Amino acid sequence: MLYLDNSATTPILPEVREQMFTYLENEYGNPSGKYYKLATDSKQAVKKAREHICKLFNSTENEIVFTSGSTESNNMIIKGVADYYAKKGKHIITSKAEHVSVLDVCIFLEKKGFEITYLDVDSYGRVNPNDLELAIRDDTILISIIWANNETGSLNDISTLSTIAQQKNVLFHTDATQAVGKIEINWAKIPGVGFLSASAHKVFGPKGIGISIIREDEYKQSIPFTPLIHGGGQENNMRSGTYAVHNIVGFGEAAKLANERLIQNSEQMKLLESSLTQILKNKFNDHISFNSDDKKKIPGVVNVRFIGVNNEILLKKLAPIIAASSGSACSSSKPSHVLQAMGFSLKEVRESIRFSLSPYQSLKEMKVFEQL
Repeated sequence: MLYLDNSATTPILPEVREQMFTYLENEYGNPSGKYYKLATDSKQAVKKAREHICKLFNSTENEIVFTSGSTESNNMIIKGVADYYAKKGKHIITSKAEHVSVLDVCIFLEKKGFEITYLDVDSYGRVNPNDLELAIRDDTILISIIWANNETGSLNDISTLSTIAQQKNVLFHTDATQAVGKIEINWAKIPGVGFLSASAHKVFGPKGIGISIIREDEYKQSIPFTPLIHGGGQENNMRSGTYAVHNIVGFGEAAKLANERLIQNSEQMKLLESSLTQILKNKFNDHISFNSDDKKKIPGVVNVRFIGVNNEILLKKLAPIIAASSGSACSSSKPSHVLQAMGFSLKEVRESIRFSLSPYQSLKEMKVFEQL
């Protein structure tokens, strides 16, 4: 089977798995312990992993907060900011094409008295900076805009959007889960971004571990918010809980490899995407149309509509030879809200499939489509 659902999750690289085993089998100490070797070894392993992650994002070590994944990171930031700054205002801005872990939090907050503005997106799922600027009010406390869309791969102009927020003195959060490892993310060059979410299992690391990056000011003070999880004081009191050392080590190694291989991985995925797109065009001609843009996107995501064919039926028929999806794994039972926000009819949405590639695949493997 050719696995083309890498936007849902990626396999763990052998190098990552090897590093993790050490902290599952032998080095099982709690890094919050003191003095004895099992504890200090684990503490050092967490520190080393944090350093690797910092290099991938060009952030400082103190700005990295470990979580269980991007879903927790998104919840932690949005709920935490909402609670901490509620006296200042109760208006939050997001887009209609966000991941459900952002949208569902916003729906939850609406029930708590917050007002949410859901920005429209263009035909490729991008937010118009002018729309954002017009939506900001005196009581706006947070803007949350996805960096790379998980269904189409489209990139929002986070630099411009966050600069608008910074000029208006509004906190800005971005879910960068799909962008990590595919494009350069230089934390130092996007000062308007106060919060960022990412997850290891989208960059060939383990599931169950992610990060929030929390901006520090020139005095090394983090942007304050109300923690989602209390009890223990880990992560500078921003997220409590015993460290999942093996997962953190795995994320660190995956980040190290993603940083070292960023350019070559990106080029390989561009090559694979071009090949797959051409094969599909040659094979199906006018019976398909592409929902993804071919510019301003992360490489390796192809969202295509098979005209007149129900996507669930097609996916079931393909399953023995090709693994793909109809959209986000977190909302797989529902028609894509992203494509609907982009202007597609429900019929068109139900004819659309997402193929997401891996840099560790080959051009030869794409030829399986020629056999369909």
